[in-house]
Amino acid sequence: MKVSPSEPFQVIYSLLQHEYVGYLVEAFVVQLNAKGELTLQVQSLSPQNVAEFSAGLDERDFELVRLTDQISQDALLRRFNNRKQSAVDFFLKVFDPQKGDKVTQEAICDHVQHTKAQILPLLADKPLFAMSNDGNAVGDPITYMPEPARVYFHFVRTDESTTYFPIIRYPVATDNGTPQTERVDFQHRNALILCDEPAWLLVQNKLYHFAKLNRNVVSRVEGEGTDVDGKKLRPFLNKSNIVVPKKMEAQYYERFMVPLIAQYDVFAKGFEIRTESLTPAPVLTLSERVDSHKVPASLFGEPVDLADETAHNQVVLDLSFQYGDHTFRFDSFSQAANVSLEVVGDDYIFHKIKRDLRVERQRLTFLREHGLDLRNGRTALPKSQAFSWLAEQVQPLTDAGFQLRQNAEDTRRYFLGYSDLSISIREGRDWFDIYANVRFGEFEIPFIKLRSLILNNKHEFTLPNGEIAVIPDAWFAKYAELVGFIETSVDNDGTDKLVLQKHHLALVQDLDKESLADTIISRRLEGLREFERIDEFPLPSGFRGTLRPYQKAGYDWMNFLRQYHFGGCLADDMGLGKTVTTLAMLQGRKEANADGVSRPSLLVMPTSLIYNWELEASRFTPDLRVLVYTGTYRDKNTANFDDYDLVLTSYGIVRIDIDLLQHYPFDYVILDESQAIKNPNSYITRAIMQVQSAHRLILTGTPLENSTMDLWTQITFINPGLLGSQSFFRNTYQIPIEKRNDEQKMHKLYGLIKPFMLRRNKAQVATDLPAKVETVLFCEMTPEQEKTYEEAKSYYRNLILERIEEEGLAKSQMVVLQGLTKLRQIANHPRLVDQEYEGDSGKLDDVRMRLETAIMEGHKILIFSQFIKHLAVIKQYLTARNIRYAYLDGSSTDRPEQVARFQTDESVQLFLISLKAGGLGHNLTAADYVFLLDPWWNPAIEAQAIDRAHRIGQQKTVFTYKFITKNSVEEKILALQRSKQRLASELVTTEESFMKSLTKEDVLVLLD
Repeated sequence: MKVSPSEPFQVIYSLLQHEYVGYLVEAFVVQLNAKGELTLQVQSLSPQNVAEFSAGLDERDFELVRLTDQISQDALLRRFNNRKQSAVDFFLKVFDPQKGDKVTQEAICDHVQHTKAQILPLLADKPLFAMSNDGNAVGDPITYMPEPARVYFHFVRTDESTTYFPIIRYPVATDNGTPQTERVDFQHRNALILCDEPAWLLVQNKLYHFAKLNRNVVSRVEGEGTDVDGKKLRPFLNKSNIVVPKKMEAQYYERFMVPLIAQYDVFAKGFEIRTESLTPAPVLTLSERVDSHKVPASLFGEPVDLADETAHNQVVLDLSFQYGDHTFRFDSFSQAANVSLEVVGDDYIFHKIKRDLRVERQRLTFLREHGLDLRNGRTALPKSQAFSWLAEQVQPLTDAGFQLRQNAEDTRRYFLGYSDLSISIREGRDWFDIYANVRFGEFEIPFIKLRSLILNNKHEFTLPNGEIAVIPDAWFAKYAELVGFIETSVDNDGTDKLVLQKHHLALVQDLDKESLADTIISRRLEGLREFERIDEFPLPSGFRGTLRPYQKAGYDWMNFLRQYHFGGCLADDMGLGKTVTTLAMLQGRKEANADGVSRPSLLVMPTSLIYNWELEASRFTPDLRVLVYTGTYRDKNTANFDDYDLVLTSYGIVRIDIDLLQHYPFDYVILDESQAIKNPNSYITRAIMQVQSAHRLILTGTPLENSTMDLWTQITFINPGLLGSQSFFRNTYQIPIEKRNDEQKMHKLYGLIKPFMLRRNKAQVATDLPAKVETVLFCEMTPEQEKTYEEAKSYYRNLILERIEEEGLAKSQMVVLQGLTKLRQIANHPRLVDQEYEGDSGKLDDVRMRLETAIMEGHKILIFSQFIKHLAVIKQYLTARNIRYAYLDGSSTDRPEQVARFQTDESVQLFLISLKAGGLGHNLTAADYVFLLDPWWNPAIEAQAIDRAHRIGQQKTVFTYKFITKNSVEEKILALQRSKQRLASELVTTEESFMKSLTKEDVLVLLD
């Protein structure tokens, strides 16, 4: 009969008996009459119709409906009736006493028992009834007894037999508040055991549950304690006691009573139960276990590198407690006590050692507070991590009374004692001297042996007594860089010693700051890291310019580095004057060597920048003799270099002429836009590395473009060995930073390069620059454009997701890039992908309007796009209106002419520039407006575009307009820019690495 959810109703639960699986609980809704009384209008409640009655249900009701449905007959048939038999045939066959399917029968009963154990506690305070014989859900009401009952077992031994019976008592309230209990008469009362584990008893329409056993010593935390087993009560439902004959008592006492006394409260007459109280001694046992599977995550930080031969080796740490001669594992709460039986003549004595779980839990808490998170009394850890923890905690553990043991069955014996590594560092004339002392207990180990183990990622070595010592992970983490960078040298007496190059100053200072080494460093050398302590150097008299304060600081920094024979990377933002600072330093070198033999410096750059450097040198350092070493007909006689102070050339020329150039000793080799050597395996990089010079310097706004390996190449050029070998750098920095976002490694890397990389952004020197205003303009798509976009998005979304599912994101980057690029192009103008498209573009309309206004007001505008086809659309519009413009893309051969035309010709107000063509070295300060037609993955690239106009020499406020198509991939890019540029802001990067950083979730967001 249907119940109306719009009329008053009540949710009730009914206990019914199933012919084969016992008692079940079912949920119903019952219509209420005008007096709020239950009526005969009843409807079964299930997950299918529960939403209709949600107004009358709470969270427990929803969970009860879900659980009761799982043990309904229909649900049991769906779960276990694989042959799709009728309900009658299925249950008859499975539960047939002679030929029944015992396996299925047991599975069904276990499922029902497990589910009822979840249902019954949730019925507290809920209307509960016993279903009547005629199927009425609202039968006799059942009272849910809120407090747990206790069960006590009694044994009375006489000369003839032993009588055994349980007594159940329930707590009752008294007027004076004194705790009291009353006996629950359940025998011969048609009582029912509704659930065995844990026991639930229904007697005289009262539903009882039981307190966990040994409540006085087991706290109700994380399910501790033992549940009363209903099977222990079931024999007494219809009998008063069980009698054990005299001839069977010895066997009965040993097999039955020993475990019963250990678990339950037992009262005895005729024999003795002696309970002993002992102070538990905590024991932490290490067991070796070789596991060929992946090492699981733990609370000790990063997963171990599986390339390490010890990564597959795990150890298990087990917590147990020693009570006299008996040991309890911490997770064995079912064993709340140990009971042993002593027979003295005709007397039986049971010795019961009760656990003090309060003390045990205190010891567990101690371990957790000291970094060992045990679950169920044990944990499996990678061996190196386990021993690292033991090495750090051995003294606190000993002080807290813990015993450390190794499993007696293990064939290999490990050192479990105290270990220590102490290091001192002293500044020598040309390097730092390293002194180290390593101890494992009574044994002192030469550090040079430990160094080779750490370098080869070996964690174990054998002590003189045969025990195996495991190098703590902390040593790998704290001293990995030191071990990777130190070198061996021979002392005056012929003995080997360990040294560290002085350009590893930052590493030495970090070790001192973290109290990992005792160091002595001169105050002058310390000044390299504390930039403000660097001495000032006078500007050369031949310099024809003025250095702003931050430029003068860069000039002093270059000279300071040279004094210590260090190389440097000047990585200031574009437009902050890297060129003029470098020229001032080179002029100073010329004047310093005026009376002696001087060598020329080599300045290598992209071909497009040579003319700019030549002009800047003639402007600021006219005394420098400059040779432009380029062109097909260049004179390949390096002896000609002797007549010059500065040789300007390109990366391509160095690659071609390296056989000549590598034999010429330059004073400085300076690389402009040094990211050109980012690939350590390229021909250009190999050639550059062979050029000889006394000093090295690199200039770049983006030393890191694709990955941190770009940084390794450039830093290795200026300071060989500073970042270790390529493989060491990859394992120590690149993989942790790029794959695991390891901030600690990032800070370590930054600390190493900081003294040799000087970077200032515009925010730091804002007083030297005019203001700039940046605005994001959102453009609506035209209807036809939007239709084209949505069709393309649907197509590429399906294609990309299918490819990612089949091949993974890493192998799908090409199709992802292809799809996203198409969508970006359509967001600009569908004509970029379809020449036959005759419709318009919302973005083009907005650009036209802004352009016309700016032109009328007399402004000069830079227009940037990543897509040459997009610039072609703009060109078509400008040509149709006879608007003059300058133009530059990657194929342009008249680059200087186009730049000069825009800078000097007042009638040329527009400069259309592609991303790749405009990324390097152009001064376009005539512009005061910058239009970014499409967003780029990395905002650093957009900043470079803006910097064409907003740089030193600009006298006007620069207005930047970024055009973004609403509800398109462009809008999503803005959000990704904010979330993906942390590495960019900390180590300086560009667009290509951004694509590699995209996750599957990022792609889904872009295609949403």
